[in-house]
Amino acid sequence: MPLLSRYYPASYTDEQYQIEKHIGWYSLFVSTVLVAMLWFIKLMEYEYGFDFSNWGLLPRDIKGLRGILFSPMIHGNFEHLAANTFPLMVLTFSLFFFYRKSPFTIFGLIYLFSGIFLWLGGREALHIGASGIIYGLAAFLFLSGVLSRHTGLLTISLVVALLYGGLFWGIFPIKPEISWEGHLWGAISGLALALLFRTPAPIEQVVQSEDEDDANDDGEWKEAQLEPEEPEE
Repeated sequence: MPLLSRYYPASYTDEQYQIEKHIGWYSLFVSTVLVAMLWFIKLMEYEYGFDFSNWGLLPRDIKGLRGILFSPMIHGNFEHLAANTFPLMVLTFSLFFFYRKSPFTIFGLIYLFSGIFLWLGGREALHIGASGIIYGLAAFLFLSGVLSRHTGLLTISLVVALLYGGLFWGIFPIKPEISWEGHLWGAISGLALALLFRTPAPIEQVVQSEDEDDANDDGEWKEAQLEPEEPEE
């Protein structure tokens, strides 16, 4: 967590550091619990011979509506789940660390919107997996960082672009066995929510004293910077 201190001005205090550390551990806890739940569900299928794929999302089918809630928690095999584990954990952690007033709201809306849009516009096939959520989170964090110009969010945007830039090709029907529509609608949901929850960039102001007594020993004026505000809804 010490690396995060560079995003703050020189007035960054030990108390603020402890708060950031606490939020970091909390974000890690949430992302770990989410991924652990997905692995628990898959292990239940494997151990007891269950097949939860029938609870996937089937577009424009009344019974398939339940897939809006359950399909992101179901994966075809362990390889499918393993491929989604790391990006889902990293992106969920980033959301909860940087969006402290509304992470559950944003995550829930990405979860629901990506499923609803897929149900309305997907192919007539069972869609399963958390890929739509991953695309939604990646798109949300990237566009949010660009719009807000917040140092931390811009860093996350760069990381998302470098590590998951290949996700872009997943929104096209290159492989018919992959739910590219889920990827596409997840990304659209994330972009739309980034616009909805956008916030101005934190403003850093320099305050200079008119009194010569405020000059330091080197004859340079002392600077006071405002703490960057966290993104708001």
